[in-house]
Amino acid sequence: MEYRSMGKSGLKVSEIAVGSWMTDLTGSEKAKIAEETIRLAYDKGVNFFDCADGYSGGEAERFLGKVLKDYRRSSYVVSSKVFFPTGPSVNESGLSRKHIFENVDRTLKNMQLDYIDLYYCHRFDPTTPVEETLRALSALVDQGKILYYGVSEEWSGARLMEAQKIIEKYGLHPMTSLQPQYHMMDRYIEHEIMEICEKYGIGIAPFSPLAQGLLTGKYKKGQPYPEGSRATHQADKQVNHLLTDENLDKVAEMEKIAGNLGITMSVLALSWILRKGIISSVITGASKPSQLESNLAATGFKIPKDALEEIDKILGFTPFERHVG
Repeated sequence: MEYRSMGKSGLKVSEIAVGSWMTDLTGSEKAKIAEETIRLAYDKGVNFFDCADGYSGGEAERFLGKVLKDYRRSSYVVSSKVFFPTGPSVNESGLSRKHIFENVDRTLKNMQLDYIDLYYCHRFDPTTPVEETLRALSALVDQGKILYYGVSEEWSGARLMEAQKIIEKYGLHPMTSLQPQYHMMDRYIEHEIMEICEKYGIGIAPFSPLAQGLLTGKYKKGQPYPEGSRATHQADKQVNHLLTDENLDKVAEMEKIAGNLGITMSVLALSWILRKGIISSVITGASKPSQLESNLAATGFKIPKDALEEIDKILGFTPFERHVG
């Protein structure tokens, strides 16, 4: 396993992280497989485990905390998030000082921890001043309940710039990480956000790097969805919207590149993300140990320049350019 700094901080994280968003704990057998996957990840050098208060109503936090309890606290990095409702009250969601302070205690209790390494704002809260949110997070660093903080989805370039101005004005602890969606089929952060993160030393740790399974290559044009795959059971059908003929054709072409390089499509997709130095870690989801084993092969793998150029041609991606006249 290879490791990178989280932005300009001294925190070192594994290039491949394991997330708990899709952890299935329904039944003892599935819980056993999830535990085996986490333990395998740790044994293989993964030191970054991502979770959130909103995953399975806090059960994912409790499960992850219970498993990690067997390891030295200094040997792993754990992150969680705050935003989504944790109860029926009007103040039990969002990014107010009240909810952040109460929820960090809830997460610490769930995970049986004295502190959280990295604490994210799970979404942007338009009903709470950004200054209030940032002051609350910085105060938690002062209190030792969290060591670093960051933001996730819905924090645009303009919002990140606003946050940076507030941090500098009041001398708050710096923002350390951004956790956006980023993969071959969704490259919006390349237009502006990556440059902002590079300027201010904010490490990027993308989620959904395999586009909900599209970039594993298991979905084939004109063929039924694989039994038990996310497309057959996910309630919100997010992946189904990605399974267009155009996207499936692109994946089929990229699979040829992966084959020529002697790697799987999943490894190609993960190492493609890691080609960028501003990427600190890639948060993967694995429902079983074999998937994790496959993902781990991406660490340290460098895609040749000609292959990267061919991938861009297949994807049809053009960096944002302004044309006048």
